[in-house]
Amino acid sequence: MIDRFQALFLDGFGYPDREVVAALDRLLSCHEIDEYFRFILNRCCHILINRWQTNTQLQPAIPVLIALLESTPPSRVPELSRSRSVRRLRHVTHNFRDTEQYLALKRLARIIEARHSALPRYRQAEAVPLGSLINRYPYLYEHCLVTEDSDLQHQQYVRNMQVEAQHKFEVDLSHYVTYRVRQGRMHRQGRDDVAEKLRVVPNPTLLSDHDLASSLRHFARRRDHGQSYRDGAQRFLLTHDQGASFRQFKEDLFDYIMADVNVGYGQRQFKTMLQDHLLATCNDSDSSPVDDFLKVRTCSNLFNFLVVDPSAGRQHYVFLDLINNLGPVHTTGLLLRILLICQKVRPFVERRFSLLFNHYETVSSETVEWLVTMFENINIALSLNFGSVDLSHTTAR
Repeated sequence: MIDRFQALFLDGFGYPDREVVAALDRLLSCHEIDEYFRFILNRCCHILINRWQTNTQLQPAIPVLIALLESTPPSRVPELSRSRSVRRLRHVTHNFRDTEQYLALKRLARIIEARHSALPRYRQAEAVPLGSLINRYPYLYEHCLVTEDSDLQHQQYVRNMQVEAQHKFEVDLSHYVTYRVRQGRMHRQGRDDVAEKLRVVPNPTLLSDHDLASSLRHFARRRDHGQSYRDGAQRFLLTHDQGASFRQFKEDLFDYIMADVNVGYGQRQFKTMLQDHLLATCNDSDSSPVDDFLKVRTCSNLFNFLVVDPSAGRQHYVFLDLINNLGPVHTTGLLLRILLICQKVRPFVERRFSLLFNHYETVSSETVEWLVTMFENINIALSLNFGSVDLSHTTAR
């Protein structure tokens, strides 16, 4: 099938079914082919991919198929009668590389290659393009692998991959934490020889062991005054007057967010900017009772302000400023506090991070180490607050 795909769409000659070749030539003669060929080629790729991805043994063929799209076709065209169609075919196939459909296919190939790689899965971040790390972040899958023309079968497969990858990360994280707790206990008991014989469980993140421990303590342990992030969100939802006006809700939300912001940083420009942004949100509804629509709209607008705003040219100056001043752990915590009081906006949050991923996809991971660190902390925060693995009994020690 790979050979037939190459003959039909890339080389432009050697395909055995003349009826199919004639149908392709008719399509290539259409004036609108430049506009819609990407949908045709993407669908033909997925006819094969959807079949292969149901069989683990066939999945490695998917990256091979996608890699063909970057290959250079032979210069010769044996069938002179089709030379015009072949030139047209190679032109539109080459242009396919500039489409979102092609980018989604390349990301899928990276994830499948990582799943089937014999190399150690966990290693410190190297100087690789950020896009090479997509397999590590399941919360990006749906927004980076699904395009406007993705069929239902592919969408379901992406969701299944996301669930599997998230579960594996949570299990690996749990095993790592258990290993480190046991190791620490052995050392404290003076049983260093036993500690050295424990089966080593690798750190499942790109954070250092020290930074991972700090992140786990921050997101899994009970925080100051006995409150976890989830406790704080529940307290806000319970104490906020459900019959209050939308204006009052925004003022309460402002106080709730600022309570977790460093006083020194909060007293600078950020405080005024956040307050102005919140109070300007749907201000024509200030006197109305707050409802789910207004709550979702407010929190989604907050993530536009705090992370990235696609309507403003994907501007993310505030996000960079937060990371530089609060650090990645506390910045993640600030976003988590908002997400926990309005979980319906989680897909919206994930979409914001996929925009950043897409923006920096070709940049070296060393150059955007701040973003890699954020992605790792978000993975941990989401796993501990929305996942199925409870690490509180181990990380609290």
